[in-house]
Amino acid sequence: MSKYGAYVKFTAKSGERETLADILLEAAEAIRSVKECEVYIINLSAQEPDAIWVTEVWSSAEAHKASLDLPDTKAAIARAMPLIEGVESIPVTPLGGKGL
Repeated sequence: MSKYGAYVKFTAKSGERETLADILLEAAEAIRSVKECEVYIINLSAQEPDAIWVTEVWSSAEAHKASLDLPDTKAAIARAMPLIEGVESIPVTPLGGKGL
């Protein structure tokens, strides 16, 4: 079974990037104990003032999908949705490298 990864770009509504980033950081803390999540990094874009990139690596696509049903994840999504202007997800298949 191959790993699942994604680069997810969240575009926050104007002036809401920091609040959205805080919610994503809380979500990262909540999934820290989920062993199937290998990487979950929140990145602020240096070029786009409303953009946040999340780098994710999971043990499988199924593990990622299952994480969306966790109560903490659902709560974070509900809090984040009003702050989001748009979402773009780029699924990838991690092969290896430092940290994997």
